[in-house]
Amino acid sequence: MVNIQSFFKQIILFLCLVFSGCDYQENSSQEKITIGFSQGIWNHPFRTLMNETIQAEASIHDNVSLISKISDADENEQIRHIQTFIDQGVDAIIISAVNDIALIDVISKAKSKNIPIILLDRKISSNDYTTYIGADNIQIGRTAANRIISSGKKELNVIQFYVGDDASPSVERRLGFKQIIDEHPNVKLVAEFEYWDLKGFSEYLKNNAEETIHYAFAFNDFIAYQAWQIAREIGREDEIKFIGVDGLNTPDGGIDLVKQKILDASILYPTGGNEAITTALDIIKNKQVNKYIPLETTVIDLSNAEIMENQFSKISNQQKVIENQAKAIKKQISRFESQQNLLITSGVLSFLLLLLLGYSLYSFFVIRRTNRVLALNNKRITTQRNQLKKNEIIIRENNETKFIFFTGLSHEFKTPLTLIISSIETLVEQNSSLTKKWINELELIFNNSNRLLRLINQLLDFRKIEDRKFYLKASKTNLNHFSKSIINDFKREARKKNIQFNFVTNNEELEVFLDRNLMDKVYFNLLSNAFKFTPNNGSIKVEIKDSEESNHVLIEFYDDGIGIPEKELGQLFKPFFKGTNNRKKSSGIGLFLTKQFVELHKGNITVESNKGTKFSVHLYKGNSHLDEDEIIYQPDDLKSNTLNFDLEEIIYEEVIEDTSQSSNPEKYSVLIIEDNIDLMSFLSLKLSNEYNVYTSNGVDVIQEVFELIPDFIICDVNLPEKSGFDICTILKNDIKTSHIPIILLTALGDNESYKKGMQSGADLYLKKPFSYSILSQSIKSLLYNREKLRYYFTNNIYRIEHKNSLENIDENFIIQLNQIIRENFENSSFTVEQLAKQLHISRVQLYRKVKAVLGMNVSDYINNFKLENAKAQLENTKMTVSQIAYANGFSSPNYFSTTFKNKFGTSPGAYRKNKS
Repeated sequence: MVNIQSFFKQIILFLCLVFSGCDYQENSSQEKITIGFSQGIWNHPFRTLMNETIQAEASIHDNVSLISKISDADENEQIRHIQTFIDQGVDAIIISAVNDIALIDVISKAKSKNIPIILLDRKISSNDYTTYIGADNIQIGRTAANRIISSGKKELNVIQFYVGDDASPSVERRLGFKQIIDEHPNVKLVAEFEYWDLKGFSEYLKNNAEETIHYAFAFNDFIAYQAWQIAREIGREDEIKFIGVDGLNTPDGGIDLVKQKILDASILYPTGGNEAITTALDIIKNKQVNKYIPLETTVIDLSNAEIMENQFSKISNQQKVIENQAKAIKKQISRFESQQNLLITSGVLSFLLLLLLGYSLYSFFVIRRTNRVLALNNKRITTQRNQLKKNEIIIRENNETKFIFFTGLSHEFKTPLTLIISSIETLVEQNSSLTKKWINELELIFNNSNRLLRLINQLLDFRKIEDRKFYLKASKTNLNHFSKSIINDFKREARKKNIQFNFVTNNEELEVFLDRNLMDKVYFNLLSNAFKFTPNNGSIKVEIKDSEESNHVLIEFYDDGIGIPEKELGQLFKPFFKGTNNRKKSSGIGLFLTKQFVELHKGNITVESNKGTKFSVHLYKGNSHLDEDEIIYQPDDLKSNTLNFDLEEIIYEEVIEDTSQSSNPEKYSVLIIEDNIDLMSFLSLKLSNEYNVYTSNGVDVIQEVFELIPDFIICDVNLPEKSGFDICTILKNDIKTSHIPIILLTALGDNESYKKGMQSGADLYLKKPFSYSILSQSIKSLLYNREKLRYYFTNNIYRIEHKNSLENIDENFIIQLNQIIRENFENSSFTVEQLAKQLHISRVQLYRKVKAVLGMNVSDYINNFKLENAKAQLENTKMTVSQIAYANGFSSPNYFSTTFKNKFGTSPGAYRKNKS
């Protein structure tokens, strides 16, 4: 019997070798692979689909045995499941984690047993895993926000529904969404709700019925659908566009909800089940895999929902066909083996043997045909998947092209800036005969070129951080000398603002390992912020604290500036964040880069704010915390790249004060309203040759203008208290200052800002950077036009009457002034004080207004007006000279005659005789 069984086996093996090219031998020789799958969460369609795709992919591989365990959100149960896999000695473990911290120890045990760990969908707070497979959740949040912004509306109100746990999808989707929303001031995140607080959402809609909600972004499609149902109950479902995540092809799944127009869009979130099994097999076969395997995602909306549904339905059907055929193959193999065993055990008749062999051949061809069908189906599925990915690749390439253009353009700026800085260095170092004025001009160019270069470098650094292209190059550095070399660059700024600037260390010989280039940027960003937000006469302190008992060194940066609101401290190091009390111009990436650079040194940075602000940088001493490739040798050369302008230094405040005090009554006066002291100083020096220059940083500037009444004003738009638009509107609508020409300077070049400037009443709107020659000529043109207007007023005194002409505050003022004078013609005791009272302004302001608009004092204007009226009466009436004198408020006919002759060169009687 044994010989017959062996004989039959040899015949079957021979037939397999003939017809299938040794497939049977190869399959029989494959080693069995056991993969454990721990699913942390259950009872959700996404998890169901993930489990099904893993099971389906595993079923395709004959030699793979998949053990699945579901813990249903119980972290202790999931730990026990993983421990069971470790005890069983599985070949690999796939984990979709419940908690990012709870599994760290058991995963570390698996690593010690050399069991590969594949994290699926959720990350953990450890690096003891082999690879992570999942979609980029930060990009998903950004994609949702970008879709909202692309709606094109000027103002958008947005609500977010989030899951409040610490799982990576929850945290990262929310982070990515807020990053984009924070970049766009026209988009307002009006409310956020946790998924369990949908009742709070209902109350919010009821209590804010007047507020339009344009979009709602939810953690997943299920939450978005629940929120839509609540909105429908209140009757506001058509107002709000809901965006979810998952894009499942199930009833009431993302695709179905988009087709029903319940959701505006759903972001596809792949399960990664297929990739998890194939990656596990690659690892077991000792193939190299990436630490992070990203899954492609896309936006599903009405434009592609039906296509996506058809594609997923086809894939699902093909998957089911594959599963059924795999089961059929296994069933056929099982039947084949059973019949073979039956043939061997019965082994009676050769006829039965031939029949069984024929049936075996038939089964073989069926299996072979089925395998071909499976191969074709797999090829179709692969083609369909590739087609789905092509659109994502195109979008990614477009975005990458934009980034490359931006980075290249930033690099192009650096060459001309380098040439400018180098040329200034040459001028200063080789020309000792430069005057104070030229030194000050060169210092302005040098400092602002350096500032622009640093800003460009920060933008490039930000791009590198995003691409993870920064590599630490640390060298042994004397921290005291390094700190002093940077601090010295800020001493000039301290002198400008009269800030007490101190540096203290308790160990001058302390040496640490630093990447000097990166740590220089840390110092520069922290000190720049300190000087930016510390007022004049304040104090800033840098202190290095070293303790022998600790392996850390502490560097603290203190200032007594405006401080940071406590509720905003947690967001301070996020990119593009700007505090609510920050009215300064800033990019919002300096502190983000600072934190990244400190953490590259394996250190950390903290912030406190009470009266002022304190940043604390903690760094390790020694180099044991660094990898070998992060340590280099670098000579201790810490020379400052700041030029020495101290030989003939000009302090800006003194320059401004000098120009303000050296007034000449024959010159026009100009008020410069600017909070940038460099630009204020530059304009003051340039204009002081032709004008009496006064300056203001924008604080209490309205009262200052009322007291000064300058001949014209140059005003920045971005100011600490009121914007330039607000200042211009106030001054142009006040009778005391409406005549003053105003030039607005701004970096805002869009049409909306230009329109706003014109609506505020500005006479000229100049965009930065501007040409000084254009500014100078513009001032002359405005003053010339004002002189032409003054000439018109003074030569048409009696003719200016109310004619319902164009609304002009100055012309209306003249009309009102004339009307009051006319009403008091016969009142010889009518005074300037009474005139000012009726005009509701002070006597001094009346004198200044009349002088500015008409070029003469009030008394002369009143006399001229009366004389013009008297002249008209001499021409057009038969009143006597005495009657005309008293009718126009002259105390006597003789005084009238004398005044008339002085004005017109002839007596009243002679004038009438000549006219008749």
